[in-house]
Amino acid sequence: MTALPTISASAIHVSPFLYVDRTLANGLRAIVIPDRRVPSAAINVAYRVGGKDDPAGRSGFAHLFEHLMFKGTSRTAPETIDRLTEDVGGFNNAFTTEDITNYYEVIPSNHLERLLWAEADRLASLTVNEANFATEREVVIGEYDQRILAEPYGLLDELVNREAYRVHPYRRGVIGSPAELNAAALDDVVAFHATYYRPDNAVVVVAGDCDVEETFGWIERYFGRIPTPSSPIPRVRVVEPPQTQERSFTHRAANAPLPALEEAYHIPEAAHPDAPALEVLEAVLGAGRSSRLYTTLVYERQLVTSAWASADLRQQPGLFGLRITCARGIALADARWALHEEVERVCSEPPSELELERVRTQIASALVRARQTNNGVAMALARATTERGDPAVVNTDLERYLAVSGADVQRVARTYLRVENRTAIEYLPA
Repeated sequence: MTALPTISASAIHVSPFLYVDRTLANGLRAIVIPDRRVPSAAINVAYRVGGKDDPAGRSGFAHLFEHLMFKGTSRTAPETIDRLTEDVGGFNNAFTTEDITNYYEVIPSNHLERLLWAEADRLASLTVNEANFATEREVVIGEYDQRILAEPYGLLDELVNREAYRVHPYRRGVIGSPAELNAAALDDVVAFHATYYRPDNAVVVVAGDCDVEETFGWIERYFGRIPTPSSPIPRVRVVEPPQTQERSFTHRAANAPLPALEEAYHIPEAAHPDAPALEVLEAVLGAGRSSRLYTTLVYERQLVTSAWASADLRQQPGLFGLRITCARGIALADARWALHEEVERVCSEPPSELELERVRTQIASALVRARQTNNGVAMALARATTERGDPAVVNTDLERYLAVSGADVQRVARTYLRVENRTAIEYLPA
């Protein structure tokens, strides 16, 4: 039988991002990548503050500011960003992760200067008052009720973080605790904003129909005049100690229709050399319906209704998760045993070249699709800069993925998917 050819980096051509990267005198980092093919532009403003940076006893502050940043400034009314984007045919949004808070807009390119001004304005002059704080706190708590308490299995992510981490602030999650948010005072919120919303804690990326020097001129004009505080930015220095034995936790919920399980393993940070192999391992085990977990546990053995894997790579060491939901009438112990068989198989049996070809195609196509829009390009550069420390890594990501061998996948599985490195959450019907 003729062996299938191995996909190499030369088989798929992805043009490198030709960006210009500068840092202003006040510490703000700005990246511009021109693309004149369509008359639109995207702005990404990423602040190096996420759930892990929330003050002790005040989880949810980073997420709260994702909402507060839309409430107007000393110069503008609430929702001005919406009017400046949606009313000209564009859009905007924001999200918070464990490590960053990101704000983005996509607009016709002739509105680019106006949106750069607006982003600088809400960095420099945000209105943080009691009324806005009370309103947005209720919105965040409502989001917690809807996404965490009302959603079946909604508490699972929160439980995984809480039990897998013992000392690192990743254990608090991102969305925020209603009790801690209700206990917060306006002074706490003002102090948080002053601590993290400053030029030297921000990365501004512009991608699309723009002139590089003109765009940098606007960034300098609007962001460059914002002063940088003399105080240092607090950074999380906590190191999670190695886990030496399996941890198990059982949760019962009235809105859980079927037993479910997540097993989480500690893995390194996103910038670690093992990261690409861990992402390939994710795809081998649980990315899509052709993955090992789905094929074996859902299709062939019909033990579970869903099965997936996730390499949650963060700025600091993250988690590799395996999650299953039992089929009706199947005992969780039986489904869990079958899951462990698949983990043992990938540790003892590296994926074949045919399997790797499929996974490489999945990863390469997802990466290429994500970068077909100006917003996708801007976001890729913003996240590479904040989470991996260097925007240049986006130009070698595909090469690193395609270089991962079956032996690499087996090695990282053996290294990290160890019983003593595992935290298991059983999520059962009440």
